[in-house]
Amino acid sequence: MTDATPRKRLLIRTWGCQMNVYDSARMADVLAPLGYAPTEQVEEADMVILNTCHIREKATEKVFSDLGRLREAKRQRGGEMVIAVAGCVAQAEGAEITARAPWVDIVLGPQSYHRLPEMVARASRAAGAVIETDFPAEDKFDHLPETAAPQGVTAFLTVQEGCDKFCSFCVVPYTRGAEYSRPVAAVVAEAQRLVALGARELTLLGQNVNAWHGEGPDGRAWTLGRLVRRLAEIPGLARIRYTTSHPRDMDDDLVAAHGDPPALMPFLHLPVQSGSDRILKAMNRGHTADDYRRLVDRLRAARPDLALSTDIIAGHPGESDADHAATLALIRDTGFAQAFSFKYSARPGTPAATMAGQVDEAVKDARLAEIQALLRDQQTAFNRSRAGMVAEVLVTGPGRHPGQMAGRTPWLNPVHFDGPESLAGQVVPVKITAGHPNSLSGVLVAPVHAPARERPAA
Repeated sequence: MTDATPRKRLLIRTWGCQMNVYDSARMADVLAPLGYAPTEQVEEADMVILNTCHIREKATEKVFSDLGRLREAKRQRGGEMVIAVAGCVAQAEGAEITARAPWVDIVLGPQSYHRLPEMVARASRAAGAVIETDFPAEDKFDHLPETAAPQGVTAFLTVQEGCDKFCSFCVVPYTRGAEYSRPVAAVVAEAQRLVALGARELTLLGQNVNAWHGEGPDGRAWTLGRLVRRLAEIPGLARIRYTTSHPRDMDDDLVAAHGDPPALMPFLHLPVQSGSDRILKAMNRGHTADDYRRLVDRLRAARPDLALSTDIIAGHPGESDADHAATLALIRDTGFAQAFSFKYSARPGTPAATMAGQVDEAVKDARLAEIQALLRDQQTAFNRSRAGMVAEVLVTGPGRHPGQMAGRTPWLNPVHFDGPESLAGQVVPVKITAGHPNSLSGVLVAPVHAPARERPAA
């Protein structure tokens, strides 16, 4: 694009997981050569993309609510606005979107966004919406431009997509497709670019990230643990994380990787969903509650300071009071630093949606409240347990108040302390002075040459 090329404005609204955040950034990369620059103001947008999530209840209606407002914005622009719906709602509800919102120009699934420039051109000529919701034969990653935008201190890197597990409650296998692992060379090259652009911490993403088995330089499949060790060798990369994992794919090599390299942070999101074996079977999870407990024991043996996060569903079809009690017991036995908990909501096309024994909404509400109270107490207790220790904090930027900086501990806690803005991007020792329900407070201490995992206070 030359300086004479007219600048166009692009607004992307993103719902859902970190995968969608990554996808939105790559859609911006794809459209940049067409002259699109980002904006946050819908009134000046030449193109608006709604990058949607279909996991939670009423996701489709939220999209249509936003589309209603965009219809008026497009009318005020004399129709000169391209409206696109992307992501999992687009994949699952493409026909309904075009029927209910004929002012939408483009509907594209999460495997098709590398085709956006072609679709924009087609939309300018088409009488109706341009729809791309098939799973294309080509690998979209092979057709994406290299990331060129400056990065923050932390960045996401998709290494795996899709899921073959077919949990009874989940739409991901239907909206994201079968499991696919990017090859080692592609992952390493993108990681190196992200670090060169300023990232100090990378979070490896996948719908089932620990199922990753990418082709290595020798043509053989690597494990995620081996990939983590390779990425840890990149100069300037201080920290590595990965999400989201399935207990069935936590192999011995990945468990061992939590003990070494030090760049792999001691925080793991490991969804369990339920503590009842009967409900886990109905969910098609493929593991028992005690399988999960034993896995946690192995992980903590490899990395004693490991903190865990999880997902819990309250009120899956068939769940009894005893099943709910078993979930509470597993939460107490495990101890979580963070967690995400939700009422079960039926997703169209999933097996659980038509199961017998649908749980009454009031019962789901009560069970969820009990689960969340326990998880909230655990998170607060974990945060308070950090008080008095010196933690290595990756400084992400200024805090809310003058002179304040913000960062993340190895356990992903947000932490605030006073310090100069020149610390952004550095890993610095901070003595934690207080643990709050959702964050930590601390004071910067003089750097000392000690291991970067955890040091007791002097």
